[in-house]
Amino acid sequence: MNNVNIIKETSQGNQYFSVDDYMFNNREIFLTDEVNDQTMPEMIKRFMYLDRVDPGKEITVYISSPGGEVTSGLVFYDVMRMAKSPVKTVCIGTAASMGSILFLAGDKRCMTRHARLMIHDPSVVMGSQPSKALAVQDTLESIMKTRETLARIISERTGKPLRTVYSKTKGDTYFDADEAIDFGLATEILTTI
Repeated sequence: MNNVNIIKETSQGNQYFSVDDYMFNNREIFLTDEVNDQTMPEMIKRFMYLDRVDPGKEITVYISSPGGEVTSGLVFYDVMRMAKSPVKTVCIGTAASMGSILFLAGDKRCMTRHARLMIHDPSVVMGSQPSKALAVQDTLESIMKTRETLARIISERTGKPLRTVYSKTKGDTYFDADEAIDFGLATEILTTI
């Protein structure tokens, strides 16, 4: 799809800018890709710029992401939680795995009527080669620590006890908008955007 340009008439003539620029100038950014080391740096820079240029004014992050790398995602989660500006996250499709954790960074956590969230325990790929016992043990300890970190975030943001969170994350658990409100993942179902 081609980039759509917006034309704005000014005293100096017409100005052309992209929809992305228009949204960014209105403090709205989009996460619609996988969470990884390639996508997160740009998201973080854009977010930090908005937070610094007008601290205290709300930033909206629209999310429809399959998730991805935990480490990359947690960096952006921390940045959003440390912002001086209030953060509004909006799930506009499916925010799964790390995408749902990023959704939880919002002070306001909104979903469109037919959006979905998915939470689960982290997974690890051990590779196709045989692994030594101590390497497997180290990997297992690391993934269990990550599991606890993610469960604590879900618990803190929803108010649910860890045992309840663990019961939901042991498999892929999907929440529609109403279920997400009931569980405390979301704070509002949007009727307008």
